[in-house]
Amino acid sequence: MTFSARTSQPNAANPLARAVAARRDDLLDLTIGNPTAAGIPYAAKEILDALSDPRSLLYTPDPLGLPSAREAVACDWTARGTAIDASRIALTASTSEAYGVLFKLLCDPGDEVLVPAPSYPLLGFLAAFESVTLKTYPLVYAGRWHVDVDALRRAASPRTKAIVVVSPNNPTGSYLGDEELEAMLDLGLPIVSDEVFATYPLNAPEGRVASVASATRGLVFALSGLSKLAALPQMKLGWIGVAGDPARTADAMARLELVLDAYLSVATPVQHALPALLASRGVAEEAIRARTRANLAVLRASIARAPSASVLDVEGGWYAIVRVPDTHTDEEWALELVARDGVHVQPGYFFDMGRGAHLVVSLLTPEDTFAEGARRMAARIVEGA
Repeated sequence: MTFSARTSQPNAANPLARAVAARRDDLLDLTIGNPTAAGIPYAAKEILDALSDPRSLLYTPDPLGLPSAREAVACDWTARGTAIDASRIALTASTSEAYGVLFKLLCDPGDEVLVPAPSYPLLGFLAAFESVTLKTYPLVYAGRWHVDVDALRRAASPRTKAIVVVSPNNPTGSYLGDEELEAMLDLGLPIVSDEVFATYPLNAPEGRVASVASATRGLVFALSGLSKLAALPQMKLGWIGVAGDPARTADAMARLELVLDAYLSVATPVQHALPALLASRGVAEEAIRARTRANLAVLRASIARAPSASVLDVEGGWYAIVRVPDTHTDEEWALELVARDGVHVQPGYFFDMGRGAHLVVSLLTPEDTFAEGARRMAARIVEGA
């Protein structure tokens, strides 16, 4: 039997995965990204009540999503400062699915999409499944992260069909800047902006983009969803906000409807529940904001005891990067922490980080676990530097 090259991915466990599996029972996991497994409180009654709507027993599919659900998304976006009409919103089963839909919309097989580096490795798989080629443009660190706009321009080619931005980025935590957005729009390419972490600021300076959905030129797609906004990844609901030039926006919406009509993947119950789920998210949202800020402060205090290391500036999201001495590779540091200290962190190369050694930790980790893990990490850096 012959399978497609798109699904021919290495499936052997890497050295870190093997090390973690061998010591999972006594490991401090500083990589937790699932809020439902991180001890985050929820408005449980409101969430469960929202899922009992009797309208969920009826199947009334709409390719772009039920009007009531799209209106709920529009109202939430507008309440956060970005006015958008429900007619310019399309629902998907997840942000990952939204990427796939947009790659179908914008690209033919073999076309290119520009993506930031560092960034989340899932993008490579999503592009491969759509027969799309990714080319990277660099995020550069100089006290804070910024897009290398000149390198972005050089990376564009006649086969380039879109630019992906992640704001705030995973793992750098950097928001897209106003001037960076304008430079991207000047290239005339559609922009796909993943904004799932946008409501979790840590230290966002002035001049950062709240959402590309406020753009009035070009063609932009803003992605978000319940997974991060309401800390409900199990609900499987994301959305795409479309903005820019009115004619291009109208054409995009018509083509999105065609693609989404072929799948009708969004479940009815979660669409009816959406207004209540959005209204109830404050409990989890505030808990996450408090935890990520507290853990970042603990991380900075811990790493300050290891002068050869530093915590890179982070503006938002759930992750932080520790720059460690390049006396070892970041994979070697991560393996050492598992084997000798029982601490699981992610090496920077997972996210296409270069120029030195870096470790990535999740600020979503429960506070006690995070504090002890950060202490052990700092001690290991001091001993191993």
